[in-house]
Amino acid sequence: MIEFTKMEGLGNDYVYIDCTQMTEEDIINISKYAKRISDRHFGVGSDGLILICKSNVADFKMKMFNSDGTEAEMCGNGIRCVAKYVYDNELTKNKNIKIETLAGIKEIQVKAIDGKVEEVTVNMGKPILEPEKIPVIAKETPVTNLKIKAEDKEFIFTCVSMGNPHAVTVIEDIEKLNIEKYGTILENDKHFPKKANIEFIEIVDRKHIKMRVWERGAGETLACGTGACAVCVAATLNNLVEKNQEIEIQLLGGKLKIEWKDSIYMTGPAKTVFTGKTFI
Repeated sequence: MIEFTKMEGLGNDYVYIDCTQMTEEDIINISKYAKRISDRHFGVGSDGLILICKSNVADFKMKMFNSDGTEAEMCGNGIRCVAKYVYDNELTKNKNIKIETLAGIKEIQVKAIDGKVEEVTVNMGKPILEPEKIPVIAKETPVTNLKIKAEDKEFIFTCVSMGNPHAVTVIEDIEKLNIEKYGTILENDKHFPKKANIEFIEIVDRKHIKMRVWERGAGETLACGTGACAVCVAATLNNLVEKNQEIEIQLLGGKLKIEWKDSIYMTGPAKTVFTGKTFI
């Protein structure tokens, strides 16, 4: 029997397990378990599983698995919830927290009210724009004009890595997009050796962007923190927004504030939904 906590950031929900008093090996077949616990009919139901572990190089380590069982490098909404978990549960008293991920160590600041975290700002680091590091098969750097056809429609992508691969495309009338029709095809396109998260965006003005995301290994989700960061970078590279200016990005689950200065800074909420126990 293992205790878990269901948490969400803008509706991007994960099951969180505190592994700080155990080893990662204590949870057998993590990939298989992630699929089972994420199932919305036969499990707890989530976009995936996140383990909060001990770290030798930071305050904590975050290990993330998508609902299909694949391990992912990072999740912006997920890491905000990790910060809330460790602070609210008094695993740390620091409001400045370092968390190890497969995408590197992320520096986080929490804003607490009455001892509970309400908002979290994450230094997401510098965007990666070299195609071989994203990775994406393309010749230009940065990749801002990658044309990919999916069935009856051609999309033009700007590609960015925030520790995980993103492909951002501008469209009109985002609400009418048939994201399931195009998302699956684009995620698995041959240009993306490790697949890609696909962001469809609509520019409202130079400070506001609407976004829908098809997440690699999970399908459409209500929010994606690394995706919102990639969107800010892509919009800046294409002169659709200003650099060094906070951009408000409207996702299906709510709003994130993103600013590209020396690094990318993401600010948004994190909430606990419920706690429970589950059999492995």
